Amino acid sequence: MKTRMAGQTVLTLILAGGKGKRMGVLTEGRAKPVMPFAGVYRLIDFALSNCAHSGLSDVWVLEQYELHSLNDHLSSGRPWDLDRTHGGLQVLPPYQGQDDQNEQGSEGEAFAHGNAHALFLNRHLIREFAPDVVLVLSADHVYLLDYAEVVQRHLQTRASVTMVTTQVPVGETAHRFGNVTVNGEGRVTGFAYKPEEPISDLVTTEVFVYDATTLLDRLEELARRHGDLQDFGDELLPDLVQGGRAFAHRFEGYWRDVGTPQAYWEAHMQLVDGEIPSLDAPSWPLLTFGVPRAPARIEGSARIIASLLSPGSRVAGHVERSVLAPGVVIEAGASVHESVLLSGTVVRVGARVERAIVDEDCEIGAGAVVGGSGELTLVGQGAQIKANSHIEPGQSLPARERFAKLQTFKGH
Repeated sequence: MKTRMAGQTVLTLILAGGKGKRMGVLTEGRAKPVMPFAGVYRLIDFALSNCAHSGLSDVWVLEQYELHSLNDHLSSGRPWDLDRTHGGLQVLPPYQGQDDQNEQGSEGEAFAHGNAHALFLNRHLIREFAPDVVLVLSADHVYLLDYAEVVQRHLQTRASVTMVTTQVPVGETAHRFGNVTVNGEGRVTGFAYKPEEPISDLVTTEVFVYDATTLLDRLEELARRHGDLQDFGDELLPDLVQGGRAFAHRFEGYWRDVGTPQAYWEAHMQLVDGEIPSLDAPSWPLLTFGVPRAPARIEGSARIIASLLSPGSRVAGHVERSVLAPGVVIEAGASVHESVLLSGTVVRVGARVERAIVDEDCEIGAGAVVGGSGELTLVGQGAQIKANSHIEPGQSLPARERFAKLQTFKGH
Protein backbone atom coordinates (compact mmCIF):
# COMPACT_ATOMS: atom_id res chain seq x y z
CA MET A 1 0.00 0.00 0.00
CA LYS A 2 1.20 3.47 -0.85
CA THR A 3 1.45 6.18 1.79
CA ARG A 4 -1.77 8.21 1.85
CA MET A 5 -2.73 11.31 3.81
CA ALA A 6 -6.18 12.85 3.57
CA GLY A 7 -6.83 10.57 0.61
CA GLN A 8 -3.72 11.73 -1.25
CA THR A 9 -0.73 9.56 -2.21
CA VAL A 10 2.54 10.92 -0.81
CA LEU A 11 6.02 10.14 -2.11
CA THR A 12 9.07 11.28 -0.13
CA LEU A 13 12.37 12.02 -1.83
CA ILE A 14 15.53 12.53 0.22
CA LEU A 15 18.27 14.27 -1.74
CA ALA A 16 21.54 12.72 -0.60
CA GLY A 17 23.77 13.27 -3.61
CA GLY A 18 25.75 16.41 -2.80
CA LYS A 19 29.56 16.30 -2.81
CA GLY A 20 29.82 18.19 0.47
CA LYS A 21 32.71 20.32 -0.78
CA ARG A 22 32.22 22.87 1.98
CA MET A 23 33.05 20.21 4.59
CA GLY A 24 36.58 19.92 3.23
CA VAL A 25 38.63 16.97 4.49
CA LEU A 26 35.66 15.61 6.47
CA THR A 27 33.90 14.41 3.32
CA GLU A 28 36.92 13.14 1.38
CA GLY A 29 35.83 9.54 1.86
CA ARG A 30 32.15 9.72 2.76
CA ALA A 31 28.89 11.20 1.55
CA LYS A 32 27.93 14.28 3.56
CA PRO A 33 24.57 12.76 4.67
CA VAL A 34 26.47 10.11 6.67
CA MET A 35 28.64 12.58 8.57
CA PRO A 36 28.39 11.50 12.22
CA PHE A 37 26.43 13.68 14.60
CA ALA A 38 26.33 13.55 18.39
CA GLY A 39 28.71 10.61 18.33
CA VAL A 40 26.29 7.83 17.45
CA TYR A 41 23.99 9.27 14.76
CA ARG A 42 24.35 10.31 11.11
CA LEU A 43 22.96 13.46 9.51
CA ILE A 44 20.55 11.56 7.26
CA ASP A 45 19.02 10.01 10.39
CA PHE A 46 17.09 13.23 11.00
CA ALA A 47 15.18 13.07 7.72
CA LEU A 48 14.66 9.30 7.92
CA SER A 49 13.51 9.37 11.56
CA ASN A 50 11.12 12.23 10.86
CA CYS A 51 9.68 10.17 8.00
CA ALA A 52 9.24 7.13 10.23
CA HIS A 53 7.47 9.07 12.99
CA SER A 54 5.36 11.03 10.49
CA GLY A 55 3.89 7.85 9.02
CA LEU A 56 5.65 8.16 5.65
CA SER A 57 6.62 4.76 4.28
CA ASP A 58 7.38 5.44 0.60
CA VAL A 59 10.82 6.98 0.87
CA TRP A 60 13.34 7.24 -1.97
CA VAL A 61 16.94 8.25 -1.34
CA LEU A 62 18.64 9.86 -4.34
CA GLU A 63 22.37 9.10 -4.26
CA GLN A 64 25.33 10.30 -6.26
CA TYR A 65 28.75 10.51 -4.55
CA GLU A 66 30.47 8.00 -2.23
CA LEU A 67 27.59 5.54 -2.54
CA HIS A 68 29.24 2.83 -0.46
CA SER A 69 29.35 4.95 2.69
CA LEU A 70 25.68 5.83 2.38
CA ASN A 71 24.44 2.35 1.45
CA ASP A 72 26.28 0.77 4.37
CA HIS A 73 24.36 3.01 6.74
CA LEU A 74 20.94 2.76 5.12
CA SER A 75 20.83 -0.99 5.80
CA SER A 76 17.77 -1.48 3.57
CA GLY A 77 15.79 0.86 5.83
CA ARG A 78 15.56 -1.48 8.82
CA PRO A 79 16.29 1.05 11.61
CA TRP A 80 13.42 3.25 10.37
CA ASP A 81 10.93 0.42 9.74
CA LEU A 82 11.26 0.98 6.00
CA ASP A 83 12.38 -2.53 4.96
CA ARG A 84 9.08 -3.57 3.44
CA THR A 85 7.94 -5.95 0.74
CA HIS A 86 5.90 -3.19 -0.92
CA GLY A 87 7.12 0.38 -0.75
CA GLY A 88 9.48 1.31 2.02
CA LEU A 89 12.98 2.59 1.39
CA GLN A 90 14.30 2.63 -2.17
CA VAL A 91 17.75 3.81 -3.16
CA LEU A 92 18.13 5.58 -6.51
CA PRO A 93 21.75 5.56 -7.70
CA PRO A 94 23.04 8.04 -10.31
CA TYR A 95 20.69 8.07 -13.27
CA GLN A 96 21.62 5.44 -15.87
CA GLY A 97 21.63 6.81 -19.40
CA GLN A 98 21.71 10.27 -20.90
CA ASP A 99 19.24 12.92 -19.80
CA ASP A 100 17.59 15.48 -22.02
CA GLN A 101 20.16 18.12 -21.07
CA ASN A 102 23.11 16.06 -22.36
CA GLU A 103 24.91 16.04 -19.01
CA GLN A 104 26.71 12.73 -18.53
CA GLY A 105 29.09 11.22 -16.07
CA SER A 106 31.25 8.17 -16.62
CA GLU A 107 29.87 4.97 -18.07
CA GLY A 108 26.68 6.60 -19.29
CA GLU A 109 25.55 7.91 -15.92
CA ALA A 110 23.86 11.29 -15.88
CA PHE A 111 24.94 13.18 -12.78
CA ALA A 112 22.66 15.80 -11.25
CA HIS A 113 24.16 19.25 -10.89
CA GLY A 114 21.48 20.56 -8.58
CA ASN A 115 18.41 19.38 -6.68
CA ALA A 116 15.96 20.46 -9.38
CA HIS A 117 18.02 18.58 -11.95
CA ALA A 118 18.04 15.50 -9.68
CA LEU A 119 14.25 15.40 -9.72
CA PHE A 120 14.19 16.07 -13.45
CA LEU A 121 16.44 13.07 -14.08
CA ASN A 122 14.06 10.82 -12.14
CA ARG A 123 10.82 12.34 -13.43
CA HIS A 124 9.80 9.18 -15.30
CA LEU A 125 10.05 7.06 -12.14
CA ILE A 126 8.07 9.65 -10.21
CA ARG A 127 5.34 9.75 -12.84
CA GLU A 128 5.20 5.95 -12.83
CA PHE A 129 4.67 5.98 -9.05
CA ALA A 130 1.83 8.49 -9.63
CA PRO A 131 1.88 10.46 -6.38
CA ASP A 132 -0.45 13.35 -5.63
CA VAL A 133 2.11 15.00 -3.37
CA VAL A 134 5.91 14.92 -3.41
CA LEU A 135 7.77 15.72 -0.20
CA VAL A 136 11.38 16.68 -0.92
CA LEU A 137 13.98 16.71 1.86
CA SER A 138 17.63 17.49 2.26
CA ALA A 139 19.79 14.96 4.09
CA ASP A 140 22.15 17.21 6.04
CA HIS A 141 20.15 19.34 8.47
CA VAL A 142 19.58 18.95 12.20
CA TYR A 143 15.91 19.22 13.23
CA LEU A 144 12.90 17.22 14.40
CA LEU A 145 9.66 17.85 12.49
CA ASP A 146 6.31 16.14 11.89
CA TYR A 147 6.05 16.15 8.10
CA ALA A 148 2.40 15.08 8.31
CA GLU A 149 1.49 18.54 9.62
CA VAL A 150 3.23 20.16 6.67
CA VAL A 151 1.47 17.90 4.16
CA GLN A 152 -1.89 18.61 5.79
CA ARG A 153 -1.35 22.37 5.50
CA HIS A 154 -0.24 21.95 1.90
CA LEU A 155 -3.46 20.12 1.06
CA GLN A 156 -5.63 22.62 2.94
CA THR A 157 -4.21 25.59 1.03
CA ARG A 158 -4.19 23.71 -2.29
CA ALA A 159 -0.67 25.00 -2.79
CA SER A 160 1.63 24.31 -5.72
CA VAL A 161 4.47 24.26 -3.20
CA THR A 162 4.69 24.58 0.56
CA MET A 163 8.03 25.71 1.93
CA VAL A 164 8.95 25.04 5.53
CA THR A 165 10.59 28.23 6.79
CA THR A 166 12.43 29.32 9.89
CA GLN A 167 13.88 32.54 11.26
CA VAL A 168 17.63 33.17 11.23
CA PRO A 169 19.80 36.25 11.89
CA VAL A 170 19.74 38.46 8.78
CA GLY A 171 23.31 39.67 8.98
CA GLU A 172 24.88 36.33 9.86
CA THR A 173 23.34 33.49 7.88
CA ALA A 174 20.24 34.56 5.93
CA HIS A 175 22.26 35.12 2.75
CA ARG A 176 23.22 31.43 2.68
CA PHE A 177 19.66 30.22 2.06
CA GLY A 178 16.53 30.89 0.09
CA ASN A 179 14.90 34.02 1.55
CA VAL A 180 11.13 34.52 1.53
CA THR A 181 8.61 37.19 2.34
CA VAL A 182 5.16 36.05 3.48
CA ASN A 183 1.82 37.83 3.81
CA GLY A 184 -0.71 37.44 6.59
CA GLU A 185 -2.31 34.41 4.95
CA GLY A 186 1.00 32.53 4.78
CA ARG A 187 1.32 33.04 1.02
CA VAL A 188 4.89 33.48 -0.19
CA THR A 189 5.04 36.89 -1.86
CA GLY A 190 8.77 37.11 -2.53
CA PHE A 191 11.70 34.75 -2.96
CA ALA A 192 15.45 35.34 -3.34
CA TYR A 193 17.97 32.53 -3.58
CA LYS A 194 21.14 33.12 -1.54
CA PRO A 195 21.02 36.88 -2.09
CA GLU A 196 23.93 39.16 -1.26
CA GLU A 197 21.42 41.37 0.56
CA PRO A 198 18.75 39.27 2.35
CA ILE A 199 15.14 40.31 1.79
CA SER A 200 14.01 38.98 5.19
CA ASP A 201 15.04 36.85 8.13
CA LEU A 202 12.81 33.96 6.96
CA VAL A 203 14.63 31.21 5.10
CA THR A 204 13.67 27.88 3.60
CA THR A 205 14.74 24.81 5.56
CA GLU A 206 15.10 22.60 2.47
CA VAL A 207 11.79 20.89 3.29
CA PHE A 208 9.35 21.30 0.39
CA VAL A 209 5.95 19.80 -0.36
CA TYR A 210 5.00 19.94 -4.03
CA ASP A 211 1.85 19.22 -5.94
CA ALA A 212 3.22 16.35 -8.01
CA THR A 213 1.66 17.25 -11.34
CA THR A 214 2.67 20.89 -11.04
CA LEU A 215 6.21 19.94 -10.05
CA LEU A 216 6.83 17.59 -12.96
CA ASP A 217 5.16 19.82 -15.52
CA ARG A 218 7.12 22.88 -14.41
CA LEU A 219 10.44 20.99 -14.39
CA GLU A 220 9.89 19.85 -17.95
CA GLU A 221 8.77 23.30 -19.08
CA LEU A 222 11.74 25.01 -17.43
CA ALA A 223 14.12 22.49 -19.00
CA ARG A 224 12.66 23.22 -22.43
CA ARG A 225 12.78 26.95 -21.83
CA HIS A 226 16.24 27.28 -20.30
CA GLY A 227 17.96 24.02 -21.23
CA ASP A 228 19.79 23.73 -17.92
CA LEU A 229 18.22 22.97 -14.54
CA GLN A 230 20.17 23.38 -11.32
CA ASP A 231 18.75 24.05 -7.84
CA PHE A 232 15.14 24.66 -6.85
CA GLY A 233 15.97 28.24 -5.94
CA ASP A 234 17.39 29.12 -9.33
CA GLU A 235 14.22 28.81 -11.41
CA LEU A 236 11.60 26.41 -10.03
CA LEU A 237 10.70 28.18 -6.79
CA PRO A 238 10.71 31.70 -8.29
CA ASP A 239 8.41 30.37 -11.02
CA LEU A 240 5.99 28.83 -8.51
CA VAL A 241 6.02 31.93 -6.30
CA GLN A 242 5.17 34.05 -9.33
CA GLY A 243 2.26 31.69 -9.99
CA GLY A 244 0.70 32.75 -6.70
CA ARG A 245 0.19 29.33 -5.09
CA ALA A 246 3.33 29.09 -2.95
CA PHE A 247 2.78 28.96 0.81
CA ALA A 248 5.01 28.90 3.88
CA HIS A 249 4.81 26.63 6.90
CA ARG A 250 6.61 28.32 9.79
CA PHE A 251 8.83 26.03 11.88
CA GLU A 252 9.55 27.33 15.38
CA GLY A 253 11.80 24.52 16.64
CA TYR A 254 15.55 24.01 16.43
CA TRP A 255 16.88 23.81 12.88
CA ARG A 256 20.44 24.08 11.65
CA ASP A 257 22.27 23.61 8.39
CA VAL A 258 25.54 21.91 9.35
CA GLY A 259 27.05 21.91 5.88
CA THR A 260 30.26 23.70 6.91
CA PRO A 261 32.83 22.61 9.51
CA GLN A 262 32.16 25.73 11.58
CA ALA A 263 28.38 25.15 11.62
CA TYR A 264 28.93 21.45 12.35
CA TRP A 265 31.19 22.28 15.30
CA GLU A 266 28.85 25.00 16.60
CA ALA A 267 25.90 22.58 16.52
CA HIS A 268 27.87 20.15 18.67
CA MET A 269 28.70 22.91 21.14
CA GLN A 270 24.97 23.73 21.29
CA LEU A 271 24.34 20.04 21.88
CA VAL A 272 26.65 19.86 24.89
CA ASP A 273 25.16 23.12 26.19
CA GLY A 274 21.66 21.62 26.07
CA GLU A 275 20.34 23.98 23.38
CA ILE A 276 19.19 21.16 21.07
CA PRO A 277 16.05 19.16 21.91
CA SER A 278 16.52 15.64 23.22
CA LEU A 279 17.42 13.18 20.49
CA ASP A 280 16.07 10.19 22.41
CA ALA A 281 12.67 11.47 23.54
CA PRO A 282 10.29 8.47 23.76
CA SER A 283 7.73 10.21 21.55
CA TRP A 284 10.18 11.09 18.76
CA PRO A 285 13.55 9.33 19.10
CA LEU A 286 16.28 9.75 16.52
CA LEU A 287 16.71 6.33 14.92
CA THR A 288 19.95 5.03 13.44
CA PHE A 289 21.84 1.97 12.29
CA GLY A 290 24.69 0.88 14.50
CA VAL A 291 26.52 -2.01 16.11
CA PRO A 292 25.96 -2.31 19.88
CA ARG A 293 28.96 -1.25 21.95
CA ALA A 294 29.87 -1.67 25.60
CA PRO A 295 29.18 1.29 27.92
CA ALA A 296 31.69 4.11 28.06
CA ARG A 297 34.45 3.56 30.62
CA ILE A 298 35.50 6.41 32.91
CA GLU A 299 38.81 5.78 34.67
CA GLY A 300 39.61 7.09 38.13
CA SER A 301 41.98 9.70 36.71
CA ALA A 302 39.34 11.16 34.39
CA ARG A 303 37.87 14.62 34.68
CA ILE A 304 34.81 15.26 32.52
CA ILE A 305 32.89 18.53 32.23
CA ALA A 306 29.75 19.15 30.12
CA SER A 307 30.53 16.50 27.49
CA LEU A 308 28.89 13.63 25.63
CA LEU A 309 30.56 10.20 25.71
CA SER A 310 29.41 7.49 23.31
CA PRO A 311 29.36 3.75 24.05
CA GLY A 312 32.73 2.11 23.63
CA SER A 313 34.71 5.23 24.49
CA ARG A 314 37.28 5.28 27.31
CA VAL A 315 38.45 8.34 29.20
CA ALA A 316 41.36 8.56 31.60
CA GLY A 317 42.23 12.20 30.90
CA HIS A 318 40.45 15.56 30.89
CA VAL A 319 37.44 16.17 28.59
CA GLU A 320 35.53 19.44 28.59
CA ARG A 321 32.64 20.62 26.34
CA SER A 322 33.37 17.91 23.82
CA VAL A 323 31.66 15.03 22.00
CA LEU A 324 33.36 11.63 21.81
CA ALA A 325 32.13 9.04 19.32
CA PRO A 326 32.25 5.26 19.91
CA GLY A 327 35.70 3.80 20.47
CA VAL A 328 37.44 7.11 21.22
CA VAL A 329 40.23 6.79 23.78
CA ILE A 330 41.58 9.66 25.87
CA GLU A 331 44.64 8.47 27.76
CA ALA A 332 45.73 9.66 31.20
CA GLY A 333 47.24 13.14 31.12
CA ALA A 334 45.63 13.97 27.76
CA SER A 335 43.08 16.77 27.44
CA VAL A 336 40.30 17.53 24.97
CA HIS A 337 38.52 20.90 24.97
CA GLU A 338 35.59 22.07 22.83
CA SER A 339 36.20 19.38 20.23
CA VAL A 340 34.41 16.67 18.27
CA LEU A 341 36.27 13.36 18.02
CA LEU A 342 34.89 10.71 15.67
CA SER A 343 34.98 6.92 16.04
CA GLY A 344 38.19 5.11 16.86
CA THR A 345 40.38 8.16 17.45
CA VAL A 346 43.02 7.88 20.17
CA VAL A 347 44.55 10.80 22.05
CA ARG A 348 47.77 9.63 23.68
CA VAL A 349 49.16 10.56 27.08
CA GLY A 350 49.94 14.24 27.52
CA ALA A 351 48.42 15.32 24.18
CA ARG A 352 46.05 18.28 23.92
CA VAL A 353 43.18 18.81 21.46
CA GLU A 354 41.32 22.13 21.47
CA ARG A 355 38.60 23.56 19.19
CA ALA A 356 39.05 20.79 16.65
CA ILE A 357 37.13 18.21 14.63
CA VAL A 358 39.14 15.00 14.46
CA ASP A 359 37.84 12.39 12.03
CA GLU A 360 37.70 8.61 12.50
CA ASP A 361 40.68 6.38 13.32
CA CYS A 362 43.17 9.17 13.96
CA GLU A 363 46.00 8.97 16.48
CA ILE A 364 47.20 12.06 18.31
CA GLY A 365 50.68 11.20 19.53
CA ALA A 366 51.89 11.63 23.09
CA GLY A 367 52.52 15.26 23.94
CA ALA A 368 51.17 16.54 20.62
CA VAL A 369 49.07 19.72 20.47
CA VAL A 370 46.19 19.96 17.97
CA GLY A 371 44.46 23.31 17.59
CA GLY A 372 44.07 25.98 20.23
CA SER A 373 42.02 29.03 21.08
CA GLY A 374 42.03 30.40 17.51
CA GLU A 375 40.30 29.13 14.40
CA LEU A 376 38.76 25.67 14.11
CA THR A 377 41.22 22.87 13.28
CA LEU A 378 40.32 19.88 11.08
CA VAL A 379 42.06 16.50 11.05
CA GLY A 380 41.12 14.10 8.25
CA GLN A 381 40.33 10.43 8.63
CA GLY A 382 43.20 8.16 9.64
CA ALA A 383 45.76 10.93 10.19
CA GLN A 384 48.67 10.04 12.45
CA ILE A 385 50.01 13.02 14.40
CA LYS A 386 53.56 12.43 15.60
CA ALA A 387 54.37 12.69 19.29
CA ASN A 388 55.20 16.22 20.47
CA SER A 389 54.22 17.80 17.14
CA HIS A 390 52.11 20.97 16.99
CA ILE A 391 49.14 21.43 14.67
CA GLU A 392 48.33 25.13 14.85
CA PRO A 393 44.78 26.53 14.96
CA GLY A 394 43.08 26.79 11.59
CA GLN A 395 44.97 23.92 9.95
CA SER A 396 43.13 21.35 7.83
CA LEU A 397 45.01 18.07 7.58
CA PRO A 398 44.02 15.73 4.72
CA ALA A 399 42.65 12.29 5.36
CA ARG A 400 45.13 9.45 5.85
CA GLU A 401 48.07 11.83 5.57
CA ARG A 402 51.13 10.85 7.58
CA PHE A 403 53.08 13.50 9.45
CA ALA A 404 55.97 11.42 10.80
CA LYS A 405 58.59 14.02 9.87
CA LEU A 406 56.62 17.24 10.19
CA GLN A 407 56.86 18.85 13.62
CA THR A 408 55.11 22.20 13.28
CA PHE A 409 52.44 23.50 10.89
CA LYS A 410 52.16 27.21 10.20
CA GLY A 411 49.90 29.30 7.98
CA HIS A 412 46.70 28.08 6.31
